Amino acid sequence: MCLAIPGRVIEVDDGVAWLRTGKIDFGGVVKEVSLALVPEAAIGDYVIVHVGMALSRIAEEEAQQVFAFLQQMQPEDAP
Repeated sequence: MCLAIPGRVIEVDDGVAWLRTGKIDFGGVVKEVSLALVPEAAIGDYVIVHVGMALSRIAEEEAQQVFAFLQQMQPEDAP
């Protein structure tokens, strides 16, 4: 089973199209991710990321639902 996580695009490096990357915020954790498969992704958009690759854009509401679900899965004594 594979898991893809939503994140918000906070920075885009518009280099060569197939090398395009961006910084993605995963609820406070920021990672650099390939945006080559999602050329239309822009700052403020939410994307689904798997293994360092953004696969598609999603609506903010859908991303927030996933964040809420993940929060429910967190143990009560976790920070």
